Amino acid sequence: MLDTKEFVNGLIEKGYSHLCVVPCSFAKNLINEAINNENIEYLPCASEAIAASVAAGLKMSGKKPIVIVQSSGVTNMGSNITSLLKPYGITFPIITSWRTYKDGDSEIQHQHLATELPKLIESYGYEHTIIEQDNMQQALEQVDICDTTHTIGILKKDTFSKVELEDCHKLNLEKYTQRSEFLKVLNNTFKDTDTLFIGTTGNTAREMYSFMPETNNFYMVGNMGGALSLGLGASLGGKKVIVCGGDAEFVMHMGGLTTAGRYKDIDLTYILFDNEQNKSTGGQNTFQSHVDYINIAKSSNIDTHETIVKDIDEFSTLIDKQGVRFLCVKCGIDKETPRPPLDVVKVKEFR
Repeated sequence: MLDTKEFVNGLIEKGYSHLCVVPCSFAKNLINEAINNENIEYLPCASEAIAASVAAGLKMSGKKPIVIVQSSGVTNMGSNITSLLKPYGITFPIITSWRTYKDGDSEIQHQHLATELPKLIESYGYEHTIIEQDNMQQALEQVDICDTTHTIGILKKDTFSKVELEDCHKLNLEKYTQRSEFLKVLNNTFKDTDTLFIGTTGNTAREMYSFMPETNNFYMVGNMGGALSLGLGASLGGKKVIVCGGDAEFVMHMGGLTTAGRYKDIDLTYILFDNEQNKSTGGQNTFQSHVDYINIAKSSNIDTHETIVKDIDEFSTLIDKQGVRFLCVKCGIDKETPRPPLDVVKVKEFR
C-alpha cells in the first residue's frame, strides 16, 4: 500500500498542478489528500468527458493535470479520447480504478469492465499500466509515463493508505431532514400503485430499496446522469414516472432536462435530492453551491416548484401532481444502507 500523503507530495514535486476528478471509492484516499493539500488543486468535474477536456486545456496551457475516474467512467471519455486527445497528440495522466465484480456483492454496472477494461483502453489506441501498490518511486514513474504517452494508469483497490478529510472540508448537514424521511413519504403515498420510481446510481437507489419497499422501483445502479432520460422514455411509453436523483448526477448529462422540457402531455416528476456530496464514493463535496438547479430546470421548460423544499409536510403536498415537473429537495444523509439484491436490480422490463 502506498502512503497517500507521500504520493501526493511526490506528484507536487514533479510539478503536477491539478487533479480533474469524478470521484471513485477506490481513489477516495487520494482524492481526500488532494483536497487537504493546498499545493495541488482539486478540480471536481461533472463527468469524465468534462474532466478530460478540462485537463486537455490545462495541458495545452502549460500546466500538468491528472485525471482520476472510475472504470465505468472511462466509457464516458471515449469520444474525447478518440476525437481530441489521440488525433491532437495531447497526453496527460489518466488514472482509472479497476472495479471488480462478484454476483450479489457488486453493482452490475461494473460486471463487463471487471474483465474487459484493458480491451476498452486498447480499443482507444492507448496502452495501460497497473499502478504499483508497494513501490512509491515506481508508481510515480508510471504517472510520468502516462503524462508523456497515450497510456492509462489502472488503480486497484487498497492502493492508497487511509486519509480523512480535514474538518474544514467536511460537510455538516445535520440541520436538514434525512433523505430517508422523504423516501418514506413517497412509499406511503404511492405504495401498491402503478407509479414507476427510477432511482439514480449510488446511495439514492440503495436507500430507495431500504425505505420504499412497497413501491414499484427500478434501481439504476449505473448510467449516472441518465435517470431522467430513462424516466422520460418510460413516461412517453405510457408510465407515470417519478425520478429520484441527486446533485452530482443532475449535472452529468443536463441535456436530459432540455429534452424532457419539450413535452407537456406526459406524467414525469424529477425530484433532485441535494445532499451536496458524492456520498457513495466517500462523501466528497460536489462544490455545486453556485448551481441554481431550480432555474436550470425552469429554463429547460419544465414546471418547477419555485423554492427549495426542506420540510416533510410541504413535500407531501407537492409529490402527486400531473405534468413534467421538477422539485429540488435539500436533505441530510443517512447511515449506509445495503445494495439492492441482484434479482431486483437486473430487470429489463418495467412493471
